[in-house]
Amino acid sequence: MATAAIELKNITKTFGSVVANKNVCLTANRGEILSILGENGSGKTTLMNMISGIYFPDEGQIFIDGKEAVIASPKDAFDYKIGMIHQHFKLVNVFSAAENIVLGLEEEGRYDIKAASARITAICQQYGFELDPKKKIYTMSVSEKQTVEIIKVLYRGADILILDEPTAVLTPQETQRLFAVLRRMRDDGKSIIIITHKMHEVLSLSDRVAVLRKGEYVGTVKTAETSEAELTEMMVGKKISLNIHRSEPKDPKARLEVHHIDCSNREGALVLDDVSFTAYSGEILGIAGIAGSGQRELLEVIAGLQKSDSGAVLYHNPKTDNVDNLQNKTPLQIRELGVRLSFVPEDRLGMGLVGNMDIVDNMMLRSYRKGKGAFLERKAPKDLAEHIIEELEVVTPGATTPVRRLSGGNVQKVLVGREIAASPTVLMAAYPVRGLDINSSYTIYNLLNQQKEKGVAVIFVGEDLDVLLELCDRILVIGSGKVTGIVDGRTATKEQVGLLMTKTEGGEVHE
Repeated sequence: MATAAIELKNITKTFGSVVANKNVCLTANRGEILSILGENGSGKTTLMNMISGIYFPDEGQIFIDGKEAVIASPKDAFDYKIGMIHQHFKLVNVFSAAENIVLGLEEEGRYDIKAASARITAICQQYGFELDPKKKIYTMSVSEKQTVEIIKVLYRGADILILDEPTAVLTPQETQRLFAVLRRMRDDGKSIIIITHKMHEVLSLSDRVAVLRKGEYVGTVKTAETSEAELTEMMVGKKISLNIHRSEPKDPKARLEVHHIDCSNREGALVLDDVSFTAYSGEILGIAGIAGSGQRELLEVIAGLQKSDSGAVLYHNPKTDNVDNLQNKTPLQIRELGVRLSFVPEDRLGMGLVGNMDIVDNMMLRSYRKGKGAFLERKAPKDLAEHIIEELEVVTPGATTPVRRLSGGNVQKVLVGREIAASPTVLMAAYPVRGLDINSSYTIYNLLNQQKEKGVAVIFVGEDLDVLLELCDRILVIGSGKVTGIVDGRTATKEQVGLLMTKTEGGEVHE
């Protein structure tokens, strides 16, 4: 018989006139992995923030092991042995793993970092983590930082763990390792609640799945008795087809040639090392790589936002048949040629959009200069904003709502929609579905496909290998700033791409 570790009864939370959660009832049992699914803005993170003490519910009760609990701060949550691992890590870069793990703990006398390190090593051995307690955070990979965050809550005695989008920045191999650890924790009797958008992960990892829709609880199903289609229907409220239509490229012509690009960062370290490839019109070229392998710098070099040390970027202009070297052009000149970068950064509001401005003004950001520009010449920004809101189903009270009031996924739709509306000839989309729910993601994949069918050269940087293999015609794999291979999206396997991602030497490039 399953015993409930944590039970929510009629939890409601509002922010002004926005209802984030309404009468949510939910149970997570001891010794199980519970996935929480829902579209963007369906209240998943808000709900978890109430369990972990960041928000306090307006109404409703929380029970831990059958007793009512009042969780008014993260410290209260720790007292109830609840620990949350957030999507954005909260670590001090110059400290070691062990120092970060014990930071903020009250202990008698001086800290004994040796004893702490021994305890950390014991936790690692118990669950199968790999971590050097002495290693500094700034030298770690993303998955190592995540390990530190998980051990931080285990060290504090947590036996209810909440993970928010834990695999967003991991390679397939790192994801498998994390899942193995989570299963061992479950078998040890811990309750694990995981928020994720990746349907295949939900099906492979969790024991049960709870679904939220528009802030309300829809239901919980056993993973073994459900399917991707059924879960999507519960999330969205209607049937949705979940296959990405991939057409054959029609009459592909070289549109962008990148030759031997080298690029260094501010510290002088090489972030792009002899990168060469060609992007063709009417195809989607995927770029795969572990986070921080140089994908971002590559797109910024093409868009003129970053200077390369050597090499050339040649653009075949379909309007004039000229070949332009983009390297001696300003970002504005590059944009006017039709090369558009829709970069969905980790910090969506810090880069790309102005939070206090409304959707209409954000549409115009690209066109204020010179009093005329892409949008002002073609149609009023207000029409465009309303078109994007309707087309991409942006959840907003209206086009004049400040962008900072939208959920992350809706902010993203505005970013991507704005670039596509400019009728580019090269569209570079970096992480356009990062953090988006399955329904919104498919909307964006279809938009990219429409661009491809119009003859646009689409360069798509993605995190989800399943999607890259389903969407792209070819996939360029980048590892530590080098091209480690180019594979055919139709025939490559996930394992093959995963291995190329972890290689650091240039491999054979199959064009």
